[in-house]
Amino acid sequence: MLLKFPKFFLWGTAISSHQVEGGNFNDWSEWEKQNAKYLAREAGKRSWPAYVLNDYPNPLQEENYISGRACDHYNRYEEDFDIAKSLNHNVHRFSIEWSRVEPREGEWDQKEIEHYKNVLRALRDRNIEPFVTLWHWTNPVWFAEKGAWLNKKAPFYFARYVEKVVNELGDLANFWVILNEPTVLILNCYWRGLWPSRKNGFLVSYKALNNLAMAHNLAYEKIIFLKPQSRIGIAYNFTCFEAHKENFFNKIIKYFADYLNNHYFLEKIKGKLHFIGCNYYFHNRIKFNLFHPVKSLKDNENKFVSGIGWEIYPEGIYHILKDLKKYNLPVYITENGVADARDKYRADFIKNHLLWTYKAIGEGVDVRGYFHWSLLDNFEWDKGFWPRFGLVEVDYKTMERKMRQSAFEYAKICKNNGVILNTPEADTSCRYGASKY
Repeated sequence: MLLKFPKFFLWGTAISSHQVEGGNFNDWSEWEKQNAKYLAREAGKRSWPAYVLNDYPNPLQEENYISGRACDHYNRYEEDFDIAKSLNHNVHRFSIEWSRVEPREGEWDQKEIEHYKNVLRALRDRNIEPFVTLWHWTNPVWFAEKGAWLNKKAPFYFARYVEKVVNELGDLANFWVILNEPTVLILNCYWRGLWPSRKNGFLVSYKALNNLAMAHNLAYEKIIFLKPQSRIGIAYNFTCFEAHKENFFNKIIKYFADYLNNHYFLEKIKGKLHFIGCNYYFHNRIKFNLFHPVKSLKDNENKFVSGIGWEIYPEGIYHILKDLKKYNLPVYITENGVADARDKYRADFIKNHLLWTYKAIGEGVDVRGYFHWSLLDNFEWDKGFWPRFGLVEVDYKTMERKMRQSAFEYAKICKNNGVILNTPEADTSCRYGASKY
C-alpha cells in the first residue's frame, strides 16, 4: 500500500557549508583549534562503543574536533550532487559561507561568489531545486571580533552581505532560508557559553536574539526589493514538549517552554516569512520536580535513542506540524535526521517520521517538502566527526563516498512520492506508530 504525498512534493537532503566544505576560516574554525584538546579530554571521561573508537577520527582524538577539510564538498560538490540525483532527490538545501564571500569587512571575494554560482548551476543542471541558507551559525572572524551578534550594527552588516549574495546569485535561486536555528545558537553560545562567544548570560542572550530577529527582517526586505518573486523562510529548531500525565504544574511549564522555544522568535519576524522551515530532532517530556528543576524540562522515557543519545520520537513531528498550522504558511521539513553509524535505525526513522507527517497533511497542514539531514556524514560542531548522520558514508581518510542501505530506502520514497506500507491491512496505530529500532 502506497501512501501518496501531495503532487509536486519536494524530496531531498540538507547540508551546511562549515560541516561539509572544508578549508573554512571563521569564528568556528578558530574556536575548534582552541578547544579540541579540552573536548577530547572530556570525551575520555565516558565509555564508548567499539564501533565508534575503531573509526577515524574518534572522540578521544583531537583531530575529531578540527573541521579541517571536512568532507571536501567544496571540491567534490558535483560528485555529491550526482549521488543525490541518483537517489531521486529533487531538492537540496545548502548554505553560503559568509566568511568566504566577505573575508574582510566590506571586501568581496569574487572567486568565492563564482564558486557558489557554479554550485547552483550544478544543481540546476541536475533538475534539483536549491534552497539557499544564508547563515548557518558561522561568522567571519572580523564580524566576531566586532562582538558578533552583540554588536548593534550586526543586523546591518548581515543585511549588506545578504544584498551582495542575492544580487550575485538571485537569478539562480528561488528559495532563501535567511537564518538556521537562531535560538540553538543563542542557547549554546550566549546562554550556556559552550560555543563561540565572549560573553554569556540572560542580558546578552536577549540582545543577540533581538539582533538576529532584526537581521532576518532587514534581510527579508533586501531580498524582496532585489528579487520580488523570491520565497523566503527560516529553518527553525522545534521541540515537541509533552506534559506528563497532564499534571497542572507540568502543563504550566509546558506552555512557557513551548512558547519561548518554539514561538517567541517567530513572533518577532511575523510578516517576514513566506514559509516556515521545520527542523525536528527533539521531544521533551515535562515532569515537575521541585528538587531538580532542570530535570523537570526533560524527563523522557528514551525507549529508542540515536547514536548521540537523542530520543527518537517520530510522533513529535506530528504535534509540531499541527501547531504550525495556525501560522497559515507553507511548511517545509528543512531538517530531520538521526546519528546512526551502523545504519540500523535510519530507514525506519525516515519512514516513521514521514508517516506522522502524512497524518498532519491529511489534517490540513500545508507541508510541501522533506529534507533529510544529511546527505553526507559531516562535522557535527562540538561533537566533531564521530556522529554519523549521512545517507552517504564518508571515509575521512580517503574521502570515498559510499551509499548506505537507508539511502536506497529513502530513494524509493522519493521516486514513489510516498511511503510504502508493508501490508494493505496496516491499521492506523501501525501506520503512525514507531517500528522497532
